[in-house]
Amino acid sequence: MKNLENKNILITGGSSGIGKALIAEFHKNGASTFAVVGRDLDKMKKLKTEFPKATFSFIQGDVSKLDDIKEVINSVKKKWKQIDILINNAGVVSAGALEDISDEDIIAQQNINTTGLILLTKHALPLLKKSKDAAIINISSGLGLIGMPFYATYAATKAAVKQFSEAMRRELKDFPIQVMTVYPTATDTPMMESASSKNMDTPQMVAEDTLKGLKNEEIDVIMGGKERKENNKENFDDPLAFDKKVNTMYDSMKERASKHRSM
Repeated sequence: MKNLENKNILITGGSSGIGKALIAEFHKNGASTFAVVGRDLDKMKKLKTEFPKATFSFIQGDVSKLDDIKEVINSVKKKWKQIDILINNAGVVSAGALEDISDEDIIAQQNINTTGLILLTKHALPLLKKSKDAAIINISSGLGLIGMPFYATYAATKAAVKQFSEAMRRELKDFPIQVMTVYPTATDTPMMESASSKNMDTPQMVAEDTLKGLKNEEIDVIMGGKERKENNKENFDDPLAFDKKVNTMYDSMKERASKHRSM
């Protein structure tokens, strides 16, 4: 996709963090029409002040709830004839040893990070198929490529996003719909405030790489540079050997995850 002008963009979790940075980057490159889905209407409304030249529709909803997802699409249908770009960005995390994570947090991560993403995509597809140049952008995580201790549930949800994107790319081969997955590393967003992480990427970096990938018609945007790609390859080729590398990070991962919860 080379041109963002006159594109209708539906984005979840757009009021802060990576979602807000994506809106800023896309707007800077010609996009001006956004429908933003989130649980906090007041936070979303602040986008109007920050991007006064953009046109916003704010839809209060929880992507873990099917009725809310259907209402999102019904609301969009009243304003637009088609969706050109769907950005599935909403996500939550609850880290720690599996037996210490509440059942409710495990279920919520699955419902928001995976099931809600799939259902919103399903219900948006008829409007996406009306576009002559469309895209689905799914925000996964580096943990969707390499499972790390104390992030088992979160990693499972983000790995599911990877496989869903791959399957949908192949399923939609007869339609002009680009399917792209983004794999951020630890990013300096409100979602990471309770994690003990240093040297994080910025949301702007993720947004810039996402837009670059969209324009270059890439299928995967993997953050983390050369080291991340090498780790991905090593983990795939010899996971038991990679286990030894992870073991050296075990204590720091445990500390990082001990208070990491953003639900």
